[in-house]
Amino acid sequence: MLAAIMRETGDVNLEVCDDVELVEMGPDDVAIKITHTGVCHSDVSAMNGTIPQAPPAVLGHEGAGIIEEVGSNVDELAPGDHVIVVWSPSCGNCVYCTGRHQPNLCPNIALASMARTKFRQAGTDLFGMAGAGTFAEKLIMPRQGVVKIDPDIPLDVASLIGCGVMTGAGASLNTAKVSPGSSVVVFGAGGVGVAAIQGARIAGAAEIVAVDKNPAKLDEAISFGATHAVLPEDLEDAKNEITGGDGFDFALECVGIPALMRTAYDMTRRGGTCCIVGVGRMEEMVSFSAFELFYNEKTLIGSYYGGTDVRTDFHKLLRLWKSGKLDLERMITRRITIDEINPALEAVRNGEVVRQVIEF
Repeated sequence: MLAAIMRETGDVNLEVCDDVELVEMGPDDVAIKITHTGVCHSDVSAMNGTIPQAPPAVLGHEGAGIIEEVGSNVDELAPGDHVIVVWSPSCGNCVYCTGRHQPNLCPNIALASMARTKFRQAGTDLFGMAGAGTFAEKLIMPRQGVVKIDPDIPLDVASLIGCGVMTGAGASLNTAKVSPGSSVVVFGAGGVGVAAIQGARIAGAAEIVAVDKNPAKLDEAISFGATHAVLPEDLEDAKNEITGGDGFDFALECVGIPALMRTAYDMTRRGGTCCIVGVGRMEEMVSFSAFELFYNEKTLIGSYYGGTDVRTDFHKLLRLWKSGKLDLERMITRRITIDEINPALEAVRNGEVVRQVIEF
């Protein structure tokens, strides 16, 4: 089958091959025919080493498709079911899933899936990015690594739910818990940032400020629900105009740059919430004074996978889409084939206003 492979960390291009096979299924696995997969900035982050990913690996982590085969222990799913791939599934039984109500932080299934090879090529085993590997025509996932959806939902739309939309919208709704009538600033107006803007709009924020260095992204952010859109150099004026200089009730950093994380914290009012959504490098640090942490009483919180319980939140977002409150169709601005993956990744690196979905 076709698949796009990262041979070594630091590669600029993926190698598209047609001789890749799936490894053997286990009794708790499902085999999926991938129909659509999003091209996400996290794929670039895996290539450049920001997100640790052992090579060689088939990249891609945001996909949807149709189940072709199920393992002998799987009775809740069947061939023909339409599903969304879950790159960080929960086990449903541990303290994070049942006691702490934080299933997105469950390590049991996710870590095992990430450590397992999913593909084989000419006798060499290949990993799948983040335990998935959706840049392939077929994929094996653990039974917990898919969410069944209604067959009338377009699979291109469904594929976006698997990461970018859930991460951004979930950060606003679940992690930061944006409140009605509040002021919000979102740093980065890419796919995750636009989803965070939509989440803040759904939550009832009164003012939503998008910040990006690309003017074209700012225009688009307005169309998705931002009330203001500014370049970084104009942010201070926007803060003074909207908040009287106090700072925003909520700030969401959706880029993953330490300096921008620090700016997001500074733009948050005393007692407000600063939510870090973007993925930074392990070795990079953000500094705070010991006094300001005490004095400002701000909540500084990370957001992993949008604080989601995929078993329920995927369906909530799809209901919001069906009711017209969450715009997903317009988030797909380019449909490509797997052979076009490298130009697509270059567009992501360049920060272009394009959200791309591979169609198999």
